[in-house]
Amino acid sequence: MRYSNKLILLTLSTMALILVGESHKSVPSDEEEEEMEKLLNYLNKPALKSFQTEPGYILDCIDIQKQLAFDHPLLKNHSIKLKPTIIPKWTKDNNTSHKSSSLPFRQDGISCPVGTVIVKRIILEDLIQAQRLKSLGFNYPGQISSKDKKIDLTGHHFATISYKDYHYGAKGNINVWNPNVSPDQFSLAAMTVSGNEGFQSISAGWIVYPGLYHNNQSRLFTYWTADGNNKTHCYNTLCPGFVHVSTKYAIGMLVQPVSIYDGQQYQLEVSIYQDHVTGDWWFVLNNEPIGYWPKSLFKPQGLADGASAVFWGGEVYSSVKEKSPSMGSGHFPQEGYKKAAYVNGFKIITDITKEVSSPLASALKTVADSPNCYNVKKILGVGEYWSRAILFGGPGGCTF
Repeated sequence: MRYSNKLILLTLSTMALILVGESHKSVPSDEEEEEMEKLLNYLNKPALKSFQTEPGYILDCIDIQKQLAFDHPLLKNHSIKLKPTIIPKWTKDNNTSHKSSSLPFRQDGISCPVGTVIVKRIILEDLIQAQRLKSLGFNYPGQISSKDKKIDLTGHHFATISYKDYHYGAKGNINVWNPNVSPDQFSLAAMTVSGNEGFQSISAGWIVYPGLYHNNQSRLFTYWTADGNNKTHCYNTLCPGFVHVSTKYAIGMLVQPVSIYDGQQYQLEVSIYQDHVTGDWWFVLNNEPIGYWPKSLFKPQGLADGASAVFWGGEVYSSVKEKSPSMGSGHFPQEGYKKAAYVNGFKIITDITKEVSSPLASALKTVADSPNCYNVKKILGVGEYWSRAILFGGPGGCTF
């Protein structure tokens, strides 16, 4: 269905998501089903080419100019950028004592034509569970002002490290696992940059959420908010805002292979940084620009002009009525490398042009709100990767 006013479409999208979120436990009426179908037709742009993946989801190649991002009112006249002005030169690590592999993301036979981007097709279940995710939020406790009484972190548990000083982006290598999670829980590992005490933030990493993906496998995810998860909050590409440019990697795709306990380790090389010319915030994965959040989405006291904090680590969510899920590898950091999950290679861009450095050790603060279930250990070792790092996670199985 076509509409002349994109703002009306955006309003329809918001209303329908609320409708889905409120009705997912009951059989929807014919009218509700019709609204959901309208929303799916709006979200899924016409595909020039499609691929059925082995895990069961569909990847579409869509016109880069027609992607959902440009239905955002603030991006009406936005000129798309195909790549950042520069990609920071992150230092390479020559230390081979703790060797890990970056994920290859093999997609045999999948290639999108020039002028398109690759996206995961949205289905009804995505909408239902994404609304639940948005209501739960992705908020590290150090991001949220204690003065704000509206933020509810019930059911959320964390094992993270933070750097709270002005910067223009960061990097971290996030160890990938498939933690054990029940359908109404999630477990994730991510890097988050934030401004204005966390009320504007961008996250990227991996998540295991069976309620959304129908299995216990890790998926690539992003999440952003411009107002503390009040009205502007978006998971992956389920609403306008994030401009996707990659023809190789689709947000929401399966992350594989995953690490093996006491065996081969795999990681996501994640960087989120502000372009010094445009002010846009870029998400780069394994040196491949995935896309960006335009500067116009944010406010000066938030992320429009740099960030005030960055967080690395894990988060889980579960209802207070059930035992909490595992985080990371499901093992405590005391067990060490190859057994506990890690994030290493912490880097900060301290100058908006290009200056890259390791954060001061004294500026890195760990937070573990439930240390009997999940913990975090700061590592100050040898080499560019392990000079600033953490081991984190735990088996969960706790009730709170």
